[in-house]
Amino acid sequence: MPPPGPARHPFRARISIMPVQWTISHTDRLVVAVARDRVTVSDIERYFAGVTAEGAMGYRKIFEITHTPEALSDENLQALGARVMLYAQHGQVGPLAIVAASDRSFGQARTFAAAATARRPLAIFRELHLARQWLDAQPEQDG
Repeated sequence: MPPPGPARHPFRARISIMPVQWTISHTDRLVVAVARDRVTVSDIERYFAGVTAEGAMGYRKIFEITHTPEALSDENLQALGARVMLYAQHGQVGPLAIVAASDRSFGQARTFAAAATARRPLAIFRELHLARQWLDAQPEQDG
């Protein structure tokens, strides 16, 4: 039997089907997340839980949502914004740069931002490099 290749590795297979993928750099205190395809509220909640479990909710974050053709409803986006408010009440939430190149994703980002009014910097960008420049300019936060 041949050794399992990259396509057969159970961890990679699971990651490849997840609509929201993220990487956490504890050294840089940075979370980079990319949403693709159909994203559900459960997918975003899984992201929140994963970032929280890693102790990275206070880190700077880039969340790229350009390639999510199936939009979440305004009600769902508002509910997710309310969830961020709960996280903020129990600890620090770091600066967030949302990358939304399409008009539809930009509108979604604005709806979320209006609901997630935690005391932290939040900005929406059409280009990733501009989001990273802005995020890198944010002051370092404790915690």
